[in-house]
Amino acid sequence: MSNLDLTIHVWRQKDRKAAGKMVTYKVTGVSEHASFLEMLDILNEQLIAKGEEPIAFDHDCREGICGMCSLMINGRPHGGQRGTTTCQLHMRRFKNGDEIWIEPWRAHAFPVIKDLCVDRTAFDKVVAAGGFITANVGSAQDANSILVPKEKADRAMDAAACISCGACVAACPNSSAMLFVAAKLVHLGSLPQGQPERMHRTRSMVGAMDAAGFGNCSNHYECEAACPKEISRDVIAEMNRDYAKASIVKRDRVVKTDGAG
Repeated sequence: MSNLDLTIHVWRQKDRKAAGKMVTYKVTGVSEHASFLEMLDILNEQLIAKGEEPIAFDHDCREGICGMCSLMINGRPHGGQRGTTTCQLHMRRFKNGDEIWIEPWRAHAFPVIKDLCVDRTAFDKVVAAGGFITANVGSAQDANSILVPKEKADRAMDAAACISCGACVAACPNSSAMLFVAAKLVHLGSLPQGQPERMHRTRSMVGAMDAAGFGNCSNHYECEAACPKEISRDVIAEMNRDYAKASIVKRDRVVKTDGAG
């Protein structure tokens, strides 16, 4: 097993209002089997030993599930390795003596809180705009009483793989959240339980996305390439179709209501 000595350029920013800048550090003795976040832990230990303030970065499960780790590594979300989150990226992907640039997500809707941490509350607002699923089931049903075709179940599961990390937003030149929102909508829209509010949910979540300040999609598909769960851009097309239908349904309802006085 070999250890790595690296030069790390990290974005340091005291708070939302402060001006940030890149700061260079040397980190030594990093195992090639360590994860990227473990490398940052080692760097922070070395900074603390020197009496310096450690680098703030988001993390939680470190198993590629929670979506908390959110770093631009050498200009690529999560480091650019296909189907890999930052916490799943290992230092054996780097060479001894490498220079590594680390920044937070860059998007208007994701303001920097401190150093590498950004505020992703905008995602929470989009999800909350989707509301609840209405299903009048009476007493508790057996697990398999609502039949779902396998094709639909697979479609829903693929979309549900989204961990809300925000890599799609960070990768997009327009900071669009279309892949994230579409994944959430297709997840519910593929299941029988998601049908009653499907049109309303689509209008509400797309509206919340626009209100949060995310940019428009211009079909660069950087989102698909950066997604650590490899969610297909096809979900965006499905969301766009539903949004077009939802707009027509809403207009029809307004006409009927006005006609009824």
